[in-house]
Amino acid sequence: MSVELQWALYNLSWKALLDIVLVGLVFFGASFFFRGTQAIALVRGILLVLVTLLIVSSLLNLLALRWLLQNLVVVLGIAIPVIFQPELRRALERLGRAGSLLNRQAPEGLRTRIIDEVCQAAEKLSERRHGALIVLQRQSALEEYIRTGIPLNSDVSSQLLLTIFWPKTELHDGAGIIDQNGRLAAAAAVLPLTASRNLPDPKLGTRHRAAIGISEVSDAICVIVSEETGRIAITNAGRMIPKLDVKRLRTILTAFYGDERKGARTPFGALLERGQQWVNTQRERRNQA
Repeated sequence: MSVELQWALYNLSWKALLDIVLVGLVFFGASFFFRGTQAIALVRGILLVLVTLLIVSSLLNLLALRWLLQNLVVVLGIAIPVIFQPELRRALERLGRAGSLLNRQAPEGLRTRIIDEVCQAAEKLSERRHGALIVLQRQSALEEYIRTGIPLNSDVSSQLLLTIFWPKTELHDGAGIIDQNGRLAAAAAVLPLTASRNLPDPKLGTRHRAAIGISEVSDAICVIVSEETGRIAITNAGRMIPKLDVKRLRTILTAFYGDERKGARTPFGALLERGQQWVNTQRERRNQA
């Protein structure tokens, strides 16, 4: 046992253990924000290179390499915010929403009616194999995506959704966005495509990639109906739950969109919710397998 390890074990106290646990929780919480994005591969590559160089410098006692690694800490402190700017911005936005006590969502009764209309439309669209992309806004601002579409500002109804996503209309190619006021704000909106490689199916088309993309950059929920298969799927927090029937779609929408308690929560509660969403997603995938 080395002298350094003996010294560390001898000076280990409950404060040191608490410090270690807190640091571990910080990294564990940060992993939820980066999981499923290209940043994960970049982080793994950086850690692999640094660990390898550190082991080599320690085993061979390479002083110059050790000096370089020590000075790289300052460089990484400047480079990391630049390299991971999108992920850090998204994480801070989520923490800001989690700490907000203001619930800007539509009233619970209106959200329940919206869920009914979306489920009715999804069922008929699935039967007819008409592709659809319906975004339900929660706390994140979606004005920049609403502006890319055709403004509607209308009540949400299954008949209107069926008309919008009818293949012969001009508005079917794009997303319909339901805003925080419970209004169908726009149709034919353009959404960001996901850059993640951890997709449930590598053959997913543009519609599904856009649904995952909008759920990565916001807390919005997206309902997708496949034009090729007629299958219904839903995305939330950068993850997709595929192959849903209308009953399960209604249950998931009620949990993610209809629950009034989603409006105000603490950052720790948001982290717990994030973990619970991951567990629910894995359970859904096992049920589909």
